[in-house]
Amino acid sequence: MIPEVLTFCSWSPEDGARARSADDGSRIVELLERARNECTQGDDFVILVTAANGNQGKHLISRLLETGEPLRTCVRSEDSARFLRSAGVTDVVVGDIADSAVMAHAMRGVDKVYYVGPTLHPEERGMGFAAMDAAREAGVKHFVFSSVLHAILTDLTQHEVKRDLEEHLLSSGMEFTILQPANYMLRHRLKPAVEQGLFRLSWALDRYQSMVDLSDVAEVAATVLADSDRHAGATYELVAPGRYTAHDIAKVISEVLGREVAAERIDADEFTAASLGADHEIRFPYHTGAARAISKRYSSHDFIGNANVLTWLLGREPTSFTEFVRRELGSFSL
Repeated sequence: MIPEVLTFCSWSPEDGARARSADDGSRIVELLERARNECTQGDDFVILVTAANGNQGKHLISRLLETGEPLRTCVRSEDSARFLRSAGVTDVVVGDIADSAVMAHAMRGVDKVYYVGPTLHPEERGMGFAAMDAAREAGVKHFVFSSVLHAILTDLTQHEVKRDLEEHLLSSGMEFTILQPANYMLRHRLKPAVEQGLFRLSWALDRYQSMVDLSDVAEVAATVLADSDRHAGATYELVAPGRYTAHDIAKVISEVLGREVAAERIDADEFTAASLGADHEIRFPYHTGAARAISKRYSSHDFIGNANVLTWLLGREPTSFTEFVRRELGSFSL
């Protein structure tokens, strides 16, 4: 039967109906092959982006669409697929990347991959291994992996997983580039500051962190994908200028808003409960443990990097936190 999770650019409901009514599998294969061939016909290369409607994906997809490069995206839900199609993406694979069949179909005919894994997913490691293996089997020429700054840290779950994925990629035989972004500057983290005058963190308020704007990360990713020969074999730390305590962050927001914003520490479990519910420890033990580990690590050690590499890659000064806040707060209803 037809894999219901797969949606190629020309796969229509009518095609699906014909496939389901076919007497044997040959018509299904014919229809899938036609859809895939129409997607890639005449293209020099195809770029696959996973998690294409996520934090990074939304920024990267718009840049790749502007270049006109052949593009395939992979997302988990039909809602995400509809959003991408409305933005102009015609080749969308819908399905769970934990499913090896989904990954195999998504990788077929692809030359370059930008892989963003499901951070804090209990199976993140295995899913990443499988994606890399599928890419190698499909003959992918350049695999770009979105990792994390200081992946060597073993007391942070998401870092340890990405360290293992970096090692697997290094051993894959594929050309690769590894991007290691610092903590993201995230718009939704500004909402309590605007609405309640509070910037909240789930670790010690006097510890320093480095950050990076997602738009800058996407710009680097697009550059790397466009010029594989130049960036193959590289590992890049992506860090904006500045080191900030929670108090520093609150001060920047205060200056932009023109009113007082205070820093407030909240418990790691309170932070997790806000997004996953009060029963998170039972329903989401992996997330709960990771959040607690983050709070412990960041309360004991600074998480900092250097902006030199990102500055060189962009050919300009990276977006500062102050610039980010000004840009994002401009779209809030104040």
